[in-house]
Amino acid sequence: MIEVKDLAKDYGEHHALKGISFSVDSGRIAGLLGPNGAGKSTTMNIMTGCLTPTSGQVIIDGCDMDQDPVRAKEKIGYLPELPPLYEDMTVREYLGFVCDLKKVKGKEKKTVVEEVMEAVKVTELSGRLIRNLSKGYKQRVGLAQALIGNPPVIILDEPTVGLDPNQIIEMRELIRSLGNKHTVILSSHILSEVNAVCDQVLIIDDGRLVAEDTPEHLSDHYAERDRLLLEVRGSSEEVSRILEGSPLVESFELFGEAEGIVNVKVESASDKDIRDELFFLFADKRLAIVKLERESVSLEDVFLKLTGQDEEKEDE
Repeated sequence: MIEVKDLAKDYGEHHALKGISFSVDSGRIAGLLGPNGAGKSTTMNIMTGCLTPTSGQVIIDGCDMDQDPVRAKEKIGYLPELPPLYEDMTVREYLGFVCDLKKVKGKEKKTVVEEVMEAVKVTELSGRLIRNLSKGYKQRVGLAQALIGNPPVIILDEPTVGLDPNQIIEMRELIRSLGNKHTVILSSHILSEVNAVCDQVLIIDDGRLVAEDTPEHLSDHYAERDRLLLEVRGSSEEVSRILEGSPLVESFELFGEAEGIVNVKVESASDKDIRDELFFLFADKRLAIVKLERESVSLEDVFLKLTGQDEEKEDE
């Protein structure tokens, strides 16, 4: 559905993009991540046809953005960080105006406006001036204009910026629902949002694509060691004695004991899954493990590792 091939963009001596390539399959929601200045906005501007690349290719649903820009843009709905709203219009008037821009005419125009208002849940506000809407509802109207024409690709730039927690939850649900009918590219600084909504993660740093995978696979891949969280029925002394004598364990940390249950975090001596061996190790000493789970590496940990920001914090 979306193909980006060897995309590069130069501003004089500054190389904003340095040969980025990725693809997003139909019906998937992809999160575009990167620190400030990494090249996210440049990538999105090129993908939407707002900016011409120095070199490279963007193909939207089989249409080359450079060779056939009009047809390629017809296949994209775009919600920029600041929605392009005319605030002296009502919601219905504005969406009708967008229909005119996208060449939706006649009886179909009225149907389309009703459908997109229903999709983003602003039908009851159709007669209100946009200037009188809350930030959350303005974002919804901005999303509605992106949906007009039923484009197969939706590109959203920071769609939840400035929203309160309830509005963020509502917007996430709307974005998830889009994945049923559209391919979605979502740019966000909120890593928990990407983790909750996206099937695919694209991480850009210094103009290069440094990771492309599902959130789960990225977490598993960048876990240097297997970390386990255990609750063991016994005393701290018994648990420490068993773990200190095991070659399976690189290190461990006790972090609480209550009612005969010891909480401990264990780091494996290798990247191998040691849960079975650990279970039998404690069972052999007649200590019951009442809880055993793997501690996953968060998307935030992966992001910091790949963009070098964790190293900068250590240097500081």
